[in-house]
Amino acid sequence: MANYVITCCSTVDISKEHLKEKNIEYIPFHYYLDEKAYNDDLFTSLSPSEFYKALTDGAEPKTAQVNVDEFVAHFTPILESGKDLIHLSLSSGLSGVFNSANVAARMLSEQFPERKIYVVDTLAASSGFGLLADKAAELRDGGMEIDDLYNWLEENKRKLHHWFFSTDLTFYIKGGRVSAVSGWFGTVLKICPLLDMDKEGHLVPRFKVRGKARVRGEIVNKMKQFAEGREQYSGKCFLSHSDCYEDARAVADLVEEAFPYMNGKVVINNIGPTIGCHTGPGTVALFFWGDERNA
Repeated sequence: MANYVITCCSTVDISKEHLKEKNIEYIPFHYYLDEKAYNDDLFTSLSPSEFYKALTDGAEPKTAQVNVDEFVAHFTPILESGKDLIHLSLSSGLSGVFNSANVAARMLSEQFPERKIYVVDTLAASSGFGLLADKAAELRDGGMEIDDLYNWLEENKRKLHHWFFSTDLTFYIKGGRVSAVSGWFGTVLKICPLLDMDKEGHLVPRFKVRGKARVRGEIVNKMKQFAEGREQYSGKCFLSHSDCYEDARAVADLVEEAFPYMNGKVVINNIGPTIGCHTGPGTVALFFWGDERNA
């Protein structure tokens, strides 16, 4: 059994059951709906349908990252138990939480000089972050030591691809990722933006695709273009969605048809509250291993 613990932020957007099965601990972000505070507890407090209905009904969402004191409280029991830890953080291109985790790690390194504390800026989000955490747990369970796991994650994290599309631009306009004018024309013309995560962990609009059926095909084409081994891809594939399971299932069917050597079926997850406050309903995201992201 490994002598270290893997922890992550709740923004991994995989289920609590999946984290428990993989023996990964998590620390929750926080969100607000009309000023009412919630922990991002992987849809324990509110179900996905309740959360997205609140957004659709006009609730005003806000999010708050994990602070230094919360990280200290999260890390301390692990270190007191005599174990080292490696924490996987949401992309620094989307949040300042990586810095908070690092401050906590430096403080605790003085208190526990005999323990190893690593913090990884995953440059990932949602179930892409989850796919990276899942891989880290597999490597740990295969006997990889904590130093080697940290180095592996740093060397390979940019090989994780994120592709997103949305059929509802409301929250992208609110967040400034799509201008109000572009959003209005996009809605009228049924244009779905196709975005990905760049090498610095920022979410970047790449293409404008007209029509839901076409954008479903185009997101799978990106996997064909970039996946490790192309159509011979043998890794895992995760999907996440914000209250649009039918769209996610349609993409999963296309992926499973195109990549017959994939490791299992596509795993479909819900986009959690922290990410969902920014995407709103109608987003589908596809995650897989491929060429190193260089743009």
